[in-house]
Amino acid sequence: MINMAVFHGFLEAIHHLPEMAKPEVLTDDERLARAKKVIRIKMDRGLALDLEACVNCGYCSEACHFYQSTQDPQYSPSRKLDLLRRVHARETSAFAPIKRLFTPDITVDDLKEWQPLVYDACTECGRCSMICPMGVNIARGVNVMREVLFEAGLAPLELLAVAQEQAGRGTVFGVGATELVQAVEAMRSQGIHMPLDEPQADVMMVTSVIDILLYQDALMATAKILNHLGVKWTLRSAGFEGANFGLLAGSEALQKEASRRLIDEALAIGAKTVLVPECGHAYPALRWDARLDDGLPLPFEVMAVSEYVGQQISNGRLQLSPGDPTRRITYHDACKLARHGGVVQEPRAALKALGVDFTDTTPTAETNWCCGGGAGAFLINRAEGLRYKAWEIKREQINATGADTVAVACGSCRLNLMAGAEKDQWPVKIESVVSLVAMQLKD
Repeated sequence: MINMAVFHGFLEAIHHLPEMAKPEVLTDDERLARAKKVIRIKMDRGLALDLEACVNCGYCSEACHFYQSTQDPQYSPSRKLDLLRRVHARETSAFAPIKRLFTPDITVDDLKEWQPLVYDACTECGRCSMICPMGVNIARGVNVMREVLFEAGLAPLELLAVAQEQAGRGTVFGVGATELVQAVEAMRSQGIHMPLDEPQADVMMVTSVIDILLYQDALMATAKILNHLGVKWTLRSAGFEGANFGLLAGSEALQKEASRRLIDEALAIGAKTVLVPECGHAYPALRWDARLDDGLPLPFEVMAVSEYVGQQISNGRLQLSPGDPTRRITYHDACKLARHGGVVQEPRAALKALGVDFTDTTPTAETNWCCGGGAGAFLINRAEGLRYKAWEIKREQINATGADTVAVACGSCRLNLMAGAEKDQWPVKIESVVSLVAMQLKD
């Protein structure tokens, strides 16, 4: 059971994030110079092809939850890359000298106008990229735009505040090693084996500030499952935070720094597998983007916990007791897990093993609609209205299944669904995949 007082306290803390940020003081000329420098650095062949391949067909708008829920043309995914197109046309395209004659240069006012478009109104869910008939990776372009705005000192204050906290103090929302130890001790007092700072382990579990503050059921469930499997595992107090606010804010340097803490700890204990918690963006940040200092791939496997649990069930190592066959459950695919990471069948295998009436949404899997709160959008106060509009699409999609429970494998999705459910007095239960599995472990 989630403590709603803690949930509301977390929401209140979000309202005060802008007060904590320390934005860099820059002139307009400095902002513009920094922005263009990032664009030039990031303008590789893939991005250039993406910018030139768009034929303005509009399919990406049909795939975007923010456009579909508002019908506002400013939220068309393709439009969010217009500033990149203009700089490319003027400076790096094959016909730059000619295009420069009739393509206006970008301005600081343009950068400020685009800030809410690429932070508030885009969760980088990738649905537009999947739908695009030309194969344009719009989500990647939006990520580049976030890097552009961060370096220009124009990241939203909420994301800047948490990114600065994570880089400077090593905490997120005030949660660091001390708070982790307290959470571990509380769970140990309930009889749960919680190894911490073991010098060697096959599996290193990574958690998140959301699980420590709010969703301890997911943290406890993961521990119970690992213990049930007899796995040699541990948490590490010097590297446990899966949330990566450098990635969300748009700072490649801070993103690497946050990943480095986890990599160092995994290497120190000889981990073969690092388990990422139910956190959508934590998964690609470590699995796809992280590298060793020399650029080589990580020497250990990175898995989402729902992916890991589903595999263990599918290979017969983890067996569950029969559940309630009258209970109807559906699943909400976290965008970064399904569309970006291919983690589609594993969570479903886990849910089907519960012995319940599992019903998928329509559309489903890789084309499932985003919840609207990912990529840090849930922390941006002014984006609340847009998040709710996206939630309405998700709500109707779930309602159509007739499910009494929706299972999720991402804390940000869980937060946004809970916020929408409370506002609408929505009766459908919102549960964690690993928590549902842990409740039915076979003796």
